[in-house]
Formats: sequence, C-alpha cells, structure tokens
Amino acid sequence: MKIAVGEFATAPLAVTQSAAPPADKSVPKHRKCLPQLVAAAADKSPEHLALGMGSESLTYAELNARADRLAGYLASLGVGPAVPVGICLDRGFDYIIAALAVWKAGGAYLPLDPAWPEDRRGFVLEDAQASVLITRDVTAKANCVVDLARDKDRIERATPLVETETAPERLAYIIYTSGSTGRPKGVEVTHGNLLNLVSWHRRAFGVTGSDRASHVAGLAFDAAVWELWPYLSAGSSVVVADDTTRSCPDLLREWLAAEGITISFVPTTLAERMIQSPWPSTTKLRYLLTGADTLHRFPSPELPFQLVNNYGPTECTVVATSGVVGPGLTTGERPPIGRAIANTQIYLLNQNLQPVERGATGEIFIGGSSVARGYRNRPDLTAERFFKDPFSAVAGSRMYRTGDLGALLPDGQIAFQGRLDNQEKIRGHRIEPDEIVSVLTRHPKVASAAVAAFGPASSLQLAAYLVPAAGEAPRSYELREFLSRKLPEYMIPAAFVRMTALPVTANGKLDRTALPAPSAENTLDVTPYQAPETPIEIQVAAILAQLLALDRVGRDDNFFLLGGHSLLGAQVIVRARERFGVQLTLRDLFETQTVAKLAERIERGLVASLNSMSEEEASRILALLEHA
Repeated sequence: MKIAVGEFATAPLAVTQSAAPPADKSVPKHRKCLPQLVAAAADKSPEHLALGMGSESLTYAELNARADRLAGYLASLGVGPAVPVGICLDRGFDYIIAALAVWKAGGAYLPLDPAWPEDRRGFVLEDAQASVLITRDVTAKANCVVDLARDKDRIERATPLVETETAPERLAYIIYTSGSTGRPKGVEVTHGNLLNLVSWHRRAFGVTGSDRASHVAGLAFDAAVWELWPYLSAGSSVVVADDTTRSCPDLLREWLAAEGITISFVPTTLAERMIQSPWPSTTKLRYLLTGADTLHRFPSPELPFQLVNNYGPTECTVVATSGVVGPGLTTGERPPIGRAIANTQIYLLNQNLQPVERGATGEIFIGGSSVARGYRNRPDLTAERFFKDPFSAVAGSRMYRTGDLGALLPDGQIAFQGRLDNQEKIRGHRIEPDEIVSVLTRHPKVASAAVAAFGPASSLQLAAYLVPAAGEAPRSYELREFLSRKLPEYMIPAAFVRMTALPVTANGKLDRTALPAPSAENTLDVTPYQAPETPIEIQVAAILAQLLALDRVGRDDNFFLLGGHSLLGAQVIVRARERFGVQLTLRDLFETQTVAKLAERIERGLVASLNSMSEEEASRILALLEHA
C-alpha cells in the first residue's frame, strides 16, 4: 500500500481546515519570484511599514530603494545569475536589504553567522565559491569585500538596479548544515522551491498587509527564510527582536504582545515554555509557529492563539509538514508533526524503499516542489540523498531521503519517531557528531573520540568521550578553546568524558549505548569547588545554580562547562538585570564565563552607573555590594 500524504495524494489532504484558513485571494497565480513580489508590495503601499526594530523603521519604499541601490553596486562587481554572495551581518535591516539586493542582482545569497569561528566562515565562503562578501567588518577575508560602512558612498552613487528578472530554476540561497564527513555541506535552494513555501504559507495562515510578523531566528538557520519572505512579499510588517529578547521565553512573550505580533515563529525549546505560560487575552497573536526540535508538550487550552507544529529539513525548503496542535493530556505521546504542505508528498518507506503498512514506522522521504537542487559541489552526497521519485507521475520529480522515522496516524497526521542514524538536534541545530569528532581528534592530546547527546529529550546536550594520547592529560578548557576555533558555539560539547577505551560492539563498531553519562567522577578536570567570596559572587552563583539545576556553583566554575548555552545565557542576563539593575549582553557572558569574572563585570557596571542614579537608587545598589 502506498502511503503518500500530500496535496495531490489520494490519502489524507495536505492541511486540515483548522491549519488552513480559506485561501487568500490576493495571492497571485504567477511565476514571479521574491524580488518582484517585494517590489510589487512597495509599489502598492510605499509608505507602509516593512521593517521595525526598536525605535528604527523602514517603509516599503525605503526597503526597496536601498535594495535597488545595493543591487546596482553588486552588479557592477560582477554579481549575476548563479553567483553566490556571502552575507556576514548581524540580525537587522542591513541583512534583509542585502539578501534582497543579491536577488535583485540575480545572485544567490549565502548566510554566514558573525559568531562563527573565522575558519568556519572561510571554509563556507571557499566551498560555496562566493566571490563577494557583504559585511561591516573591514578585516573580513574574501575575494571582494563589500563593507557597508566603508563603501557607503560608492553604494549610494551606484545606478539602482530597478528592473530585475529572476527565473524559478535559479538559485535563491545556499545554507550550510553540519556534515557527517567532518565538514559542513551547502544546500542549494531555488527560487521555485522558495515560491512554493511562500505561496503555501500565505494561503495557510491568511497573510495580509495588516499582519505583523516577528523575526527571531538566527540568520544561518533556515527558519529565518520563513520568517521574512512570506510577509515581505505580501506587504506585511516584520518586526526584529533583539538578541536577548529572542532567547528568553518570558521576555519574548511580553515582546510579542507589546509589538502586536499576529504571526510568529518560535523555536521548539522556547515555544514549549511559552505555551505553558499565561497570555493576556488581548494579545493579537493568531498563530504561534514552532519547529526545529521534537515538540514534547501540548498547549494550554487557555491560549488565545493556535499552536502550529512544523517539520522539514533544510533540503526541502524549511517546512514539509504542518499542523495545528490542540490541547492534550500528558499521556506520554508527543504532538504530531502534521500533514504535508501544498505540492509536497510524504512517503514512509522501508529499507527496500517500499511503502510500509499504515501505522507502521518507516523512513520519511519527501517529494514535490520544495525538494532542493542538492548539495553544493557534492555530487556524491547529492546522489546518496536525492532520488528520482518513483511514486510521482510528473516527469523529473525527485524525493529526498531524510533519515528521520515516522508513522501515519489514524487521522492522517504524521508521528515523528526519531532518527535512523546518529544525527542530533541541539537547540534547533542539526548536528552530525562525526563533524565534531573529526575536529576533536586533530588535537595532539586526543587519540580517539566519540560524541553523543545526553540529558532529557527536551534539553539535550552534547558530551565528548575521548581517549587521551599516550602520556597526555588534556584539559577541558583547552579542548573547548581548540574546538571553538573551528566550530560554532552550539556544537561545543558541554562535557568532556575521559575514557581508557571507546566501547565497541561485537562487530567492532562504536557502542553508543555503552557510553556513560557524564558525572563528576568521569569528566575531565572538574574544577575543585571554591565557595563564592563577595556578595555579588554569592548572588551570581545562586542565579546560575538555579538555572542549571545544580546544588551549588563555585566562584571558578565555568557557566558553559556546567552545561550552559546561549538560551540559558539570555536568562542569566534577565536575572542579572532584575537583581542588580545592570544590562549585560551575551558577549559579556562569553567573555567572562566564570562566576568570579561575571561578578566582577557586574560590579564594574554597578559602580559606573552610580553617578547617574538617585541617592535612593545608589543606596540600594551599595547595599547589594555590602550584603548577600
């Protein structure tokens, strides 16, 4: 029996009525691409708000004009069809303008996270063969660097590129994901792929020019694509959250309500906390979209909006299945991942690539209009994952092998059942443990290593298991520093476990089931406990202990080596502001890391702000310094 769940399948329809409001008649039946759609929105409502962030704003006329000028400058540098252009900018207006300008010039944009190590950014630029890099860093390395600050006058003098022509088969963007061979791999997504996502999204959620959408995802995370272009193509407003707000569920909930956001995407790890919190009945939010990790919680029935769970690999243009999640009891079952979106087919196949029986578990294969072109410069890997679709009557149809497992539920939705391989999802990021191992084993003090996830399913962390080279005693801090020069923060293990040998099965393969859980007894050089000394240290240690669910935290303990990460870091910032009235940043936390150093940073901030405070406020702060 063939089990295909999709718009053109004979099995259940792609989207339920609750997940798909009546189609938006304003969505054009065209083959125009995103730059033309944004330009049309600017022509229709030039003074309407396109982008907002804090006190800053851009109208559609301003957005389009700035993108036209930058596109003209890029074209003068040789950017055209099939030319990848790297974009290494912080989240904000510049990034969005740059992406739109690349499209207007005919190129494909390549997102680079400024927080990545320089080696990783360099590898991605070289592997993608990006000849141009847009940034605000004069020290950036590329064949041609466009520095938006340094080159501002040249850009403004460039002839705007107003008339643009983009074909659906052309590349829209290239996003790099973790690779099992030890190096990241670039997924090539076309304008046609993106149009299918945008058109479905606008219909499914009734997007109009009156909507206000949020932008919270990291720029190298493909959810950012989904947060921007369905709305900017429809003439809606997109509001950008700051880094601290977007990482803290309480702050984000308050921000969404205060900004009047009507549709928002929030990563699963944050959404699970937000759907259990009280929301004001006056909130304008209609849909809270989530995805990137397995959803473990059902929403509260009191929520004034609908929760929509989504699933899809980068190779299939962000979203492949979607469905509204209704309130449910804690039965041990997880919310389903919905049904296939428009023009998408989901096949559940066995190891012989034959459909499984209804209700049985099979590997998820995805076919249809959202299947990407393949991997950049990796024909071997493309051939392993992208196949001719034998179930489709459409000539040239292809399907993608996800490595994920699923089962068809009686109501036609799909239940996610885990992975076939060792790939992990950590805070929304797809991670191949072998990529971390390939870097770790280059360290001269490491003979062999393995990486696996540990902890509750809702808050997984990475652990590195290593056998030291003969006569060597590696320290966790030096291994972490070594890895951080090659890998982004979310791929750095939270614990390093010393092993005399890695466990293997009878056939000589790594036995992951025999890897021990990290503990004080087996992790590398756990810092001897040193009690906090100053009043500020005592309070900082208490904040960290509560967030990390630890009995105690010492003054020399490292927040990240204790299992901290950027999402928890945002909560540290919020607690510090509430307790001390000092505004920290995630950069402060990455630079200090230990209780003692963070307390010192807070104390400096307190002292520096005393002169601007009233006498009453200053007295309160001084009391904090004197008393625990």
